[in-house]
Amino acid sequence: MDTLLPDNVERRRLERQRRGEENWRLWGPYLAERAWGTVREDYSPDGTAWAYFDHDQARSRAYRWNEDGLGGICDEGQRLCLALALWNGKDPILKERPFGLTSDQGNHGEDVKEYYFYRDATPSHGYLRYLYKYPQAAYPYARLVEENARRGRHEPPFSLLDTGVFADDRYWDVAVTYAKATPEEIHVRITASNRGPQEAALDLIPTLWFRNTWSWGDTDEERPALTAEEPPTGAAWAVVARHPTLGTYHLCGRQAAAGLFTENESNFTRLWGQPSPSPSMTRRWKASGQPSTRSGAAPSSAPGTTWWCRPGRRRRSTWCSRPNHGRHRSPAPSGCSPPVAGRPTPSTWTSSRRRPPRTTGSCARPWPE
Repeated sequence: MDTLLPDNVERRRLERQRRGEENWRLWGPYLAERAWGTVREDYSPDGTAWAYFDHDQARSRAYRWNEDGLGGICDEGQRLCLALALWNGKDPILKERPFGLTSDQGNHGEDVKEYYFYRDATPSHGYLRYLYKYPQAAYPYARLVEENARRGRHEPPFSLLDTGVFADDRYWDVAVTYAKATPEEIHVRITASNRGPQEAALDLIPTLWFRNTWSWGDTDEERPALTAEEPPTGAAWAVVARHPTLGTYHLCGRQAAAGLFTENESNFTRLWGQPSPSPSMTRRWKASGQPSTRSGAAPSSAPGTTWWCRPGRRRRSTWCSRPNHGRHRSPAPSGCSPPVAGRPTPSTWTSSRRRPPRTTGSCARPWPE
């Protein structure tokens, strides 16, 4: 039967994977869209997995066993994660993960109140497509909690569509596509399409971070770090990610952007009313070049700058992850740093605009926590 299968690129990838020649599954869609409120993050004293860790804690609490994000990927050990964060200028928090209710909050048990779709994938994870629908109005976090708490079990659940935030198609279609050129060279394209009748602003914040494995007292490994570095020729910014077992990766982009850094640590003050171990060891954005374990880059020249887009137009960014120029057979794209002799040259980020927005401007509103 195997001889009857057509010879194609994906089949050759899987064959090389089977023979142990190439690890096409080193990077893949292993980053869950939701880890809060699940058995994966249950270390409660009484085993209340579905109510112990709610969405409100997720932005301030370091996860113990895994991570989550919007349309993200990570390595097979989930040491380094890459995902998308969004802000419509109206929400009190960044949209970093799907919102939902715990089993105690929902009238029919736990429930995610979002609309996202995994549109395509290949077995090697060489090609992945994801779509998320983000309202242009303020996301109704409180209303969803309150209305579902009011309803009884014999009433239908109150969904995001019921709130009216998608009226007149006032939302963004945010599509993410991953395509691998090699097992470790990953090209990513993000396309944000305004479906509404009027202009709207959207902040796209690609986010790179390390899963917290150092706060639990069970490892003597060197702590990983993300640091801003001098960008290579043709790039506007760059970040280097160093991990003791995964290695070193670089993230850089041609488009002017603000580098924002924070530690992937729990915010003791917000969660438990106790002083944090260090003022910087909280999951809040700070603009600096100091070592950290979580970083994001906004497609702008300063924090808070937004891209404005006419209805029906799209904002597109492309990413390129190139860990080893020396092994790669095709020419390195412009803006990528040359290979370093004797060690892999880590990943590279590039970004470009397919259709430039009509106007750009600095936004005086601070970014949410």
